[in-house]
Amino acid sequence: MTPSLFLSQLLAARLTPSALHWMQAAAGEIADGAPDTRFCALFSLAARQTKREPLAPSAAEVETAGRILAGWNPERWSVLEAARVSLILARNDLAGDGGALALSEAFRYADEGELCALLRALALLPGAERFTWRAGEGCRSNLRSVFEAAALDTPFAALHFDEPAWNQCVIKCLFVGAPLWRLWGLDTRLSPELARMALDLADEKRSAGRAVPHELWLCLGRHGAARGLDALERELAPTNPNTAGRCAAVLGFARAGDTGRLARLAASESVAAVLAALARARAGETDSRSFRHLWH
Repeated sequence: MTPSLFLSQLLAARLTPSALHWMQAAAGEIADGAPDTRFCALFSLAARQTKREPLAPSAAEVETAGRILAGWNPERWSVLEAARVSLILARNDLAGDGGALALSEAFRYADEGELCALLRALALLPGAERFTWRAGEGCRSNLRSVFEAAALDTPFAALHFDEPAWNQCVIKCLFVGAPLWRLWGLDTRLSPELARMALDLADEKRSAGRAVPHELWLCLGRHGAARGLDALERELAPTNPNTAGRCAAVLGFARAGDTGRLARLAASESVAAVLAALARARAGETDSRSFRHLWH
């Protein structure tokens, strides 16, 4: 199944008859080669026909999306975003220069909502690597919605960002408070440099008397070395009032392969939440998605 067909099926189950009729007519017009100005107009006009309510795909639909493209997860999309991405995919020239130019025109005049839809579409496009700088621009945005559309629930960053851009994307997640566990491919792109940057950030937070973002401990894996283990030990201290941070430190030790520390903790810990994190860690739930239990 193609992304275009999948989105069409999702929309058919969620749009009113009149909105669905409009979408089909607009997609047909775009497929027939509508001029770029008309394409941009239809892309914008979708807001009058569809709602910004959550797309709310079922678990089966999310699974289907992941089979179509590993790392694609539309569970935080809106119906309007799905409609706009569907209109983009209706173009027949996306593999060539014509499609790229049309998208550049759409990016030029996009408002926040349109920009989010354009960024969500990038991973689904043929020759997606051509748009790496667009995704990078989205990851530098000060608008959290735009940043998340570019970075999260998509394989784009993991597949196409070089190491500096990837590391900056990860650290930006921590700065803006975005759910880092939703950054697909994180576990495959850990590195000593990313661990160093994360530990520097932890030191900055502590020096300022602020809590360390609990997802920061996702960034270490086996690359934190002695400095990383010392930082995890400090976070795990019983005197730390940040329970989420302590739970994350448990998972951090597991991700570092320090089973001895987990065994000692099992004999001394009394906080239920930390014990629950320990149980998950000892059961092998240590990938980035294990941190979803700590997200509020």
